[in-house]
Amino acid sequence: MQNTNNNAQYIKDRKKVSGLILDVLAQKITVLQALKEYPKNLGDTTLNAAFHALVHFEADEDLRKKDEMYRTEQDSYLEDIANILSDGSPLPFNIIEEYNKYHKDSLIYPNIDKKTVIERLKKMINL
Repeated sequence: MQNTNNNAQYIKDRKKVSGLILDVLAQKITVLQALKEYPKNLGDTTLNAAFHALVHFEADEDLRKKDEMYRTEQDSYLEDIANILSDGSPLPFNIIEEYNKYHKDSLIYPNIDKKTVIERLKKMINL
């Protein structure tokens, strides 16, 4: 029964994240706002990978301004992630593994604010 409850929660959380990503791409909310509303579900590797993708989106702000092709590719990639999550599906294994190669620890914090995001970004890029 607990596994069924976890699966139902994963599906609900994935759908929520899909909406958050689409709202970021549509510039309805900022990445920081999306991270504040992000589900605190540490057990779902799909949500961890999508969280990393959002953090990378924010961290790449300067590059996105300079390189239109990079911005377009990153937007398309995030949109693909949102589309997969929209029905509660997990991300493909290759996407999850790509993030796990570099960031096995979850970046999801119980409380997200500018300070914690900056601290996690520093840790992520080894500063």
